[in-house]
Amino acid sequence: MLLRSAPRAGAPVHRGVGAARTDHPYQTSEAVPAMTVTPPPDGDRPGHPTHVLLDLTGVVNRQAFMDRCTAELHLPDWFGRNWDALADCLTDLSWCPAPAGGRRLTVRGWQEYAAAMPREWRIVKDILRDAEVFWRGTDAVLTVTLAGDDVRGG
Repeated sequence: MLLRSAPRAGAPVHRGVGAARTDHPYQTSEAVPAMTVTPPPDGDRPGHPTHVLLDLTGVVNRQAFMDRCTAELHLPDWFGRNWDALADCLTDLSWCPAPAGGRRLTVRGWQEYAAAMPREWRIVKDILRDAEVFWRGTDAVLTVTLAGDDVRGG
């Protein structure tokens, strides 16, 4: 599914790595707006140089989620293993130059994490949506797809 919902009013565009904030937008209990489902094009499957797969199968806590993101997204050494750092990595992709046609990220096996950590899953969806919106309309577009039967995602 493509994350194509409008950003929240006041949603972050890009924040550099800095001091901790108490007004962090990902520390919210707001519901994430509904998202639409769009399958990726036939020739665009995980493993293609422009397409990365994040498989969350078996992930049931934040530490395991950060471990999986670090390994499968090949995040840079400066990734701080927290929500701010994940948002920064996805909106400052200088560590991952954009190929022609942009980038695609497919997240699969997310249902177990969403069930075990519903609040954190809402934060993840916010971060992914905000990153996709940030790159929309640029030469380095980022398209995020949630794969699975239950596309509501918590």
